[in-house]
Amino acid sequence: MQLQRVHPPAVLRRLAGAIALLWLVLTLTFALIRLAPGDAATFLVPPSATAVDAARIRAELGLDRSVLVQYARWGSGMLRGDFGESFSLHQPVTTALRQALPVSISLGALSLALTFIVGVPIGMLQAIRRGRALDHALTFVTTIVYAAPSFWLALALVAVFTYGAAAWGFPPWLRLPAFGLRSPGVELHGWRALMDLARHAILPVSILAAVGAAGIARYARSNIADVLSQDFVRTARAKGVSPAGVYFKHVLATVLPGLVVLFALALPGLVAGSIFVEAVFAWPGMGRLLVNAIVARDYPLVMGAAAVYAALVLFANLAGDVALPLIDPRRRG
Repeated sequence: MQLQRVHPPAVLRRLAGAIALLWLVLTLTFALIRLAPGDAATFLVPPSATAVDAARIRAELGLDRSVLVQYARWGSGMLRGDFGESFSLHQPVTTALRQALPVSISLGALSLALTFIVGVPIGMLQAIRRGRALDHALTFVTTIVYAAPSFWLALALVAVFTYGAAAWGFPPWLRLPAFGLRSPGVELHGWRALMDLARHAILPVSILAAVGAAGIARYARSNIADVLSQDFVRTARAKGVSPAGVYFKHVLATVLPGLVVLFALALPGLVAGSIFVEAVFAWPGMGRLLVNAIVARDYPLVMGAAAVYAALVLFANLAGDVALPLIDPRRRG
């Protein structure tokens, strides 16, 4: 048997459509951020500044030009790969993005991996034990975790494992740091620095992975339960195929395309992470960078971050569409 091939012209058409949609999304973002009350000059001008000072700062930032002129300047810069300079950070937008991207990618990659590693087995276990006490208990837990706001879960874990752990006399290894990437005032190197970073990552990664795994488990349970009721599964069992062979060779192979689509949709989270989680734990990632940029009306930084997010979402979807015919057993000839 051979896998169905994806024709290059179809891929090129989808790529062109993704690029056009990316530009449309960025254009809408450009318009919406400028419709918000105030501009960057409002936040940069000190209270004691005169109207002349405000006009000078606005002119320096190019905000005294018409919206169409600003859009043309932004568009030409984007086509050259120039995102401009951040109003609030006073550095190139690309520099700010390079500093924030590794943080969000590390946080998102680890949490995304744990999301599927934990979520899919839980969903399969629920489907196998469907209707029993274990299924009901896991359904209750996953529903609560998935429905709970991530910032609330983050604050709850901080209250228990940071402040509560010290007050209740927990052993030192259970007293987890809540803020930042490294312990302040301590110079660590090598293995000790890595362990310190790992301890700081436990709480934020746990929050993101728990919420994601709860959602994946619910999806996997529903789909695997449907597959287990199919005739080909009963036939495989009647032929003497072992339970492991049924679950992994037949069931998982059938639900794999849907999981791949979910994985593709979750890929932008490698960069976006969770805005609330990064804010609660003071991680200097993309989410926190974007929130600060929006508050400060830092137009170049907002547009640069939006370009990264939109590109990831669109091209992750494109990658999922291209990969789907290669792994879907129903499309094999």
